[in-house]
Amino acid sequence: MGTVRGLRAGTGGAPRVLALHGWLDNAASFVPLAPHLPGIELVAPDLPGHGASDHLPRGMDYSFAGAVHTVLDVADALGWERFGLLGHSMGAGIASLVAAACPDRIDRLVAIEALGALAEEPARTVERLREAVVATRALPGKRLRVFPDIGVAVRARMKANNLGEEAARLLVERGTVAVDGGWSWSSDPRLTLPTMVRMTEAQVEDLVAGIVCPTKVLFADPAQPYLPDPLRRARAALLPAGELVVLPGGHHLHMEEPWAVAAAIGGFFAAG
Repeated sequence: MGTVRGLRAGTGGAPRVLALHGWLDNAASFVPLAPHLPGIELVAPDLPGHGASDHLPRGMDYSFAGAVHTVLDVADALGWERFGLLGHSMGAGIASLVAAACPDRIDRLVAIEALGALAEEPARTVERLREAVVATRALPGKRLRVFPDIGVAVRARMKANNLGEEAARLLVERGTVAVDGGWSWSSDPRLTLPTMVRMTEAQVEDLVAGIVCPTKVLFADPAQPYLPDPLRRARAALLPAGELVVLPGGHHLHMEEPWAVAAAIGGFFAAG
């Protein structure tokens, strides 16, 4: 899968936590939160195709299932047999799969702004598959946007994600590369392709019910359109050992209100 790079905070010997960022974000997503979580060793990788990590080879898909092995490979490279997971958005979805698939390796899970995976109606299976194949075949001709300077890229990210300048700049500075004429996103364009196959809601429910480790779920208020409040509460209720916390804020609340998120997490990872 190439080289995975990332950021590290804390000291060895403390509870070990892998922090998984959201879609088209990178490890800098956890820079504001890390100082508010003392007493843990936090490693935030740039998932493949994001930030400073290599892109997946041609022919490989960026699927949640494939990301499970990426997370386990990172933990193995660190020498971590057991560890906690902290995920935001896509990273929380990936962390959900890892926790369900590997209960012998995951001590605790904190999921921010996602739990499980995005579901699809069974009747949309073929339509989604066809859309994904068409988009994939057309991608090689797509040109990446070039920004004349970092400031323009920061403003574009602020607008796209309703982010403040400080949070947007953290993500942009780690998520761009110098090219002729300015700066371009470092993320793999294939990340923008439609997912070829998604789970049904029944499959997601079975997945969430299989997360047996102590789990804390943090959601922002208002809810995201793709995960309305009744649905996210119903999913959280399936956790065998789960707790739901709803905080005022936007989708990147862990970056823009890190103190509030840290207070909600508290000593969860150090609880043993």
